[in-house]
Amino acid sequence: MVISFYGEDCFKIQSGDLTILTDPLDPEIGLTPTRFKYDALIKTISPFPPSAETDFDKQETLNIIGPGEYNFKGMNIYGYALENESTDKFLKTVYIINIEEIKLAFLGHISEIPSPSVMEHLEEIDILILPGGGEPFLEQKKAIKLIRQIQPKIAIPAFYKIPGLKRKTDDLKTFLNEFGKEKTETQEKLTVKKKDLNNMKPTQIVALKI
Repeated sequence: MVISFYGEDCFKIQSGDLTILTDPLDPEIGLTPTRFKYDALIKTISPFPPSAETDFDKQETLNIIGPGEYNFKGMNIYGYALENESTDKFLKTVYIINIEEIKLAFLGHISEIPSPSVMEHLEEIDILILPGGGEPFLEQKKAIKLIRQIQPKIAIPAFYKIPGLKRKTDDLKTFLNEFGKEKTETQEKLTVKKKDLNNMKPTQIVALKI
């Protein structure tokens, strides 16, 4: 599995010939939208009720919106609604992706610690992707608390300050300091196999750059 970062909550997850895109970028935020083809598109926030026509382009893909179970080309994806954070106008969802025997939790636009009904699904997580830039999403201290509670093998921060981003957010350094890391180290992408994760303790923070 190869995970690449494009800013905010936009990631590319590659497994063999399968490509997943999460939360495509809006050009208005100042970052360059992705141009690659993908097989599955995941959105963690969408208008309610969701509309496949308005939310996604028309290429032949699996469009994943909201809670439910999705099975596609050897991967299983489970969506769980953030009921306390959703309204009658928009829906927030967290996802668990099972692929290559790796369990990846994608928390998206979360701004509070999940409810017990969601937390019960966040067990034995290999890779956790969650906000790392603070408000309006999950505060850094709460993010670190959540990481320590879930105890993933790898935690990947999203939604932090990067060059070109117009939205005000905090620097990755703050998140890393909360975790007890002194240096801001980033890498181009994360390449990982299940065997790499088996004996990985404690949690490692992997910060990706665009």
